[in-house]
Amino acid sequence: MEIKVNFLDKLRLEAKFDDFTVIADQPIRYKGDGSAPGPFDYFLASSALCAAYFVKLYCNTRDIPTENIRLSQNNIVDPENRYQQIFKIQVELPADISEKDRQGILRSIERCTVKKVVQAGPEFVIEEVDNLDADAQALLTLNPSSDAATYIVGKDLPLEQTIANMSALLAGLGIKIEIASWRNIIPNVWSLHIRDAHSPMCFTNGKGSTKESALASALGEYIERLSNNHFYAGQYWGEEIANAPFVHYPNERWFKPGRKDALPPEILDDYCREIYDPDGELRASHLVDTNSGNAARGICSLPYVRHSDGETVYFPTNLIENLYVSNGMSAGNTLAEAQVQCLSEIFERAVKREILEGEMALPDVPQAVLAKYPGILAGIAGLEEQGFPVLVKDASLGGKYPVMCVTLMNPRTGGVFASFGAHPSFEVALERSLTELLQGRSFEGLNDLPRPTFASHAVKEPNNFVEHFIDSSGIVSWRFFSAKADCEFVEWDFSGHGENSNADEATTLLGILEEMGKEVYMAVHDGLGAIACRILVPGYSEIYPVEDLVWDNTNKALLFREDILNLHRLDDATLEDLLDRLENNELDEYSDIATLIGIEFDENTDWGQLTVLELKLLIHLALKQFEQAHELVGAFLQYNDNTVERRLFYQALEAVLEVTLDDDLELDDYVVNFRRMFGNPRMDAVLGSVDGSVRFHGLTPTSMKLEGLDRHERLLDSYRKLHAARAKAAGIAGQG
Repeated sequence: MEIKVNFLDKLRLEAKFDDFTVIADQPIRYKGDGSAPGPFDYFLASSALCAAYFVKLYCNTRDIPTENIRLSQNNIVDPENRYQQIFKIQVELPADISEKDRQGILRSIERCTVKKVVQAGPEFVIEEVDNLDADAQALLTLNPSSDAATYIVGKDLPLEQTIANMSALLAGLGIKIEIASWRNIIPNVWSLHIRDAHSPMCFTNGKGSTKESALASALGEYIERLSNNHFYAGQYWGEEIANAPFVHYPNERWFKPGRKDALPPEILDDYCREIYDPDGELRASHLVDTNSGNAARGICSLPYVRHSDGETVYFPTNLIENLYVSNGMSAGNTLAEAQVQCLSEIFERAVKREILEGEMALPDVPQAVLAKYPGILAGIAGLEEQGFPVLVKDASLGGKYPVMCVTLMNPRTGGVFASFGAHPSFEVALERSLTELLQGRSFEGLNDLPRPTFASHAVKEPNNFVEHFIDSSGIVSWRFFSAKADCEFVEWDFSGHGENSNADEATTLLGILEEMGKEVYMAVHDGLGAIACRILVPGYSEIYPVEDLVWDNTNKALLFREDILNLHRLDDATLEDLLDRLENNELDEYSDIATLIGIEFDENTDWGQLTVLELKLLIHLALKQFEQAHELVGAFLQYNDNTVERRLFYQALEAVLEVTLDDDLELDDYVVNFRRMFGNPRMDAVLGSVDGSVRFHGLTPTSMKLEGLDRHERLLDSYRKLHAARAKAAGIAGQG
């Protein structure tokens, strides 16, 4: 994690990281003002807080109340060496906790991350740099031997060279990558979380059977998502980029709508139009680019090559973002390697959907076949030793597709997790199913899995598949667990051989889609110095239903973005109009404004917590529509999950509105005790919101220039680096 420090007045310091700011000072005896804890005090508190977190985690997963559990820490200093200290952590437990849980709670503290780092002894590297922001040295902690050359199935270069190439590419773009966490809780299953130190919203998770393969996986996914702009999907990219010579890629084209908002003839082809617009409802305005919002410029579209005949077809960026999310994108050492990964991912998700929504029962993989893969068996044994039964299934549907499934059952909670993996190699597909199961998860995280059901409608509901796509946490049918399989086990093999194995495998996978009657479209993105591609299979690889283009399009942001960002500048008529749009566009009242308008607000601010309901409430207040405001305050307090401070503000507001709306009550008779209950600063904000002197309390002013939105600005900093690199590669001057 990158922590930047600013020097404040006197001895005060400010540390900024992620969305947080921490102030440190020194005691008066050390010439400070004592206005905040000292740096060493924060260090001492961190180990106590970390220990308490693991106690809380243990208790939460076992429904043990923590109200009467107390924890303290004392540091005992060696009088002859103040750097030699003992940290004594003591826990007071209620008498009714069982001996087993007492020992479990004490053992949980042993897992404290701060404790383990201190015991391992961190290494400090102190150096001078010319410019902190320009320093793009990757913060990767894995430094394999320069003469090592580890080849794995599916990679055209050794892991060591793959890692070195990708790390150098990211550093060359000015992106400082840090490894935020590693996990290796069972044998031969590794996962890690990497992110941009400056823009931590840009992150990926990697998985593999070794530390090196997991890191290569994470870096590959990071470059894949950079190359396909996935980190910035749905977000507003600002006026400068919206009006630049190109917005997404130098080879994009913008097409004007036809008469009466008809689709431009230059986009899509007849095959795609039948899939995306079956009822003739799709209009050009549905396909305006969400990221730029530049409707006057037309429809931003990207060139994809149709596999069947090599013709170029233009796909609107809006359509890709709305329907495909991250499905079918990959980066690789070679194009063929990337294609195999793209196509494998498409089959994995499509076959998974067919199996789960069809409530199919899969055949077990015979023990004799599993015995060929001792590393995978060791991982499965590690799970079962922890009390999690594991089912290993052939998901190829009779040898038709290169897909496997590993399903975990949690007897403690009754939850299940069906993890799928795909690759032309049987072994790699099986390994991916297992590593996907524990990617970024702890054993405690397996307690949140949903329970299976016989209710078919819950399994087939479209959002259930979206949950499976996001993190495989959707609902699974009990019929999936039937001992009577719907197809026979096949020990399939779609793998290629020799130097052209990836090229052969890509041809094989494309051939399966061709036999199914599916058309395939591919875009190659190599403007960043890496080979990445995206493959679309209309009618097969979509994640969201095509109806979303008409009924739930992300570019509904364009109806609200400008007015919401300019909220403090709007007159009453414009506020009325905004309120009308919020009321009449079928928005979920509890959805957040950040997602609606595509802005990365700091989630710890009132903007970051703002929902549609609360925004409507604040507009009613600004318009002095107190009855409507009072009604929404009640709904907010009943259902909304917000900060303690925000809830107290609305509790005070509810009381003031009730007095204001009651003709028999006088506000002056209650203000004194309202102030005693809620405090003067909060009541000043409430009374000001009612008399009109305070508008939109808690929401700091901003605009389409994005003033004060540091988190969003850091995201845009990341995108500007890509934009500049693409412009340079394309010979476009003055970009980025």
